[in-house]
Amino acid sequence: MHTDLTLLSAADLHQAYALGQTDPVAVTQAHFARIAQRNPRLHAFVHVCTELALQQAQASAQRWAKGLPLGPLDGVPLALKDNIDVVGMPCTAGTAAYAQRWPQQDAPVYVKLRDAGMVLLGKLNMHEAALGATTDNPVYGRCINPQREGYTPGGSSGGSAAAVADHLCPLAMGTDTMGSVRIPAAYCGVFGLIPTRQRLDMQGIVPLSPTLDVAGPLARTGRDLAEAAARLLGLSRAPETSTNIWQGLRVGILPQASEVEMDAAVHQAWQNTQARLQARGAQLRTLQWPDWVPAASRLHALLMSEWEGAEYWMEALGPDLTGLSPGLQKMLNYGARLSPEKRATSRSAILGMRAQAGDLWADVDILLLPTTPHTSFAHTEAAPASQADWACLANILGAPALSFPYPTDGLPVSCQWLAAPGQDEKLLSLACAMDSFWA
Repeated sequence: MHTDLTLLSAADLHQAYALGQTDPVAVTQAHFARIAQRNPRLHAFVHVCTELALQQAQASAQRWAKGLPLGPLDGVPLALKDNIDVVGMPCTAGTAAYAQRWPQQDAPVYVKLRDAGMVLLGKLNMHEAALGATTDNPVYGRCINPQREGYTPGGSSGGSAAAVADHLCPLAMGTDTMGSVRIPAAYCGVFGLIPTRQRLDMQGIVPLSPTLDVAGPLARTGRDLAEAAARLLGLSRAPETSTNIWQGLRVGILPQASEVEMDAAVHQAWQNTQARLQARGAQLRTLQWPDWVPAASRLHALLMSEWEGAEYWMEALGPDLTGLSPGLQKMLNYGARLSPEKRATSRSAILGMRAQAGDLWADVDILLLPTTPHTSFAHTEAAPASQADWACLANILGAPALSFPYPTDGLPVSCQWLAAPGQDEKLLSLACAMDSFWA
């Protein structure tokens, strides 16, 4: 066992607890020590809950001492994006307006992980109101990508990805409207997953776009990710993975992905992933789906996020949107002013694509896309407009998606799997298999 307890995965911790090599209290204390050391630079955590975490860790340690752990996540540290409600701590949604918003109930997604025995360390930084993809937060600080000083971790779940990548916690929760779990996972070199939208209770999460929003976990290994996602889906364990899972797997490739300008490193990762799949026995199939135009679809999703976000925040704060930054106010006011005709056009495009989702997987088991067209960039640079061109497709379709890192010596790059709505277990099996995919 590694002497630095923060370097252990959730699976490693489970084994160490079972062998009596360490206990959840020591692991929790080690993570708090690392947070104290690293967070002043990263701005990943915005709130730590030391007392609650130690209470949960002590309860977990007692279960382990009796030989009665609750499962593979018992005693594993967890952190939540700060738009997920937890009683006893503020839930700001990354805004000044909600700095003193104290929820009265725990969000169901947190309850499922808490009831699995996980230890909550605190809440994580995010892009203001989840409407953006840099996590350069004007209230709670500019979150830094641990892979390179001064660079963005992505967003809006940037604090979640940064915390996992820098070993401040082995597992974190984020939310995803147009890629806000998977874009940060891609930029920080970790795994990120969103389930089928209809399989997750989104109560107790500050919304942006109820049509597109979904929550999901981030982790450093596919196995850890699968175990957390399994609990969120009501499963006791992640599905078993066959040793020949790749043999005969029908992988769909959408040619429109190539229409998006991408970094050379991203293109290489996408091509090499396809080659690796073929070498392992998978069958690649090019799919024809002319209704998907990446840039246009992303714009429809952005407009929906702006007008649905405006509806929520104007009801919560009033038309002046007091407590939100000028930049966010401008975006929400734009959404509020969108004509009924423009809203109808975007809604029709999104729901029309969603209605076709079943047909898209008629002849394939899984879709493969890159996650982001670019690697992380400096906070001083403008965010590329195409950041979410590929990522938002899963939200539009209501489909589960898994982003996974590609091995590289440079800034992290990533590809993603998309499964048909309802086929989440297939993604969990692939997540576990990805840990040895490049071996």
